Amino acid sequence: MIDHTQLRKGVRIIIDNEPYEILESMPLKKAQRRVVIQTKIKNLINNNVYDKNFHQGDIFEEAELEKFQAKFLYFHRDRYFFCEVQNPTKRFNFSKQQISQVVDFLKPGQMVNGLIFNGKIINISLPIKIQLKVVQAPPDIKGDTAQGGTKSVILETGKEINVPLFIEQGDLIEINTEKSEYVRRIKKEG
Repeated sequence: MIDHTQLRKGVRIIIDNEPYEILESMPLKKAQRRVVIQTKIKNLINNNVYDKNFHQGDIFEEAELEKFQAKFLYFHRDRYFFCEVQNPTKRFNFSKQQISQVVDFLKPGQMVNGLIFNGKIINISLPIKIQLKVVQAPPDIKGDTAQGGTKSVILETGKEINVPLFIEQGDLIEINTEKSEYVRRIKKEG
């Protein structure tokens, strides 16, 4: 069991028979000098995010989630289809709304982690860092690069992100999927 003082980022708990993950947690003193934990939690089934306060005496069961390797196959009419890596005949799918936080980084063949709660596949998660190819980038701009200028490029998945000025079309770059940010260039084309 987990009490309100153990609610930290990344901890997974069960509320109303559904798994939630703590995204942010901050102690907040309230009336009668009792500490209230102010949190931002995400429902792992539907990905809705809520602000919620927890009080002294609140106790939760830890959410037991199983992970397995899966592969993204394709999308069709706002449904995203996956299969288990160990058994490709076992396929499952999600709506765009269910996996909205990762759809911008999915490409056919992309490896993901499937999440199982109470014997049911409830969601997927991406590795924190993935590699994607730049398919469209404006030409280099000569000028003051000491300020760390950026430009907007389009990745092979259609996602648009800001990158340093030296990134060109065809470059393979590493992306942080939690922050939707450029990390580094892996390989320069040519």
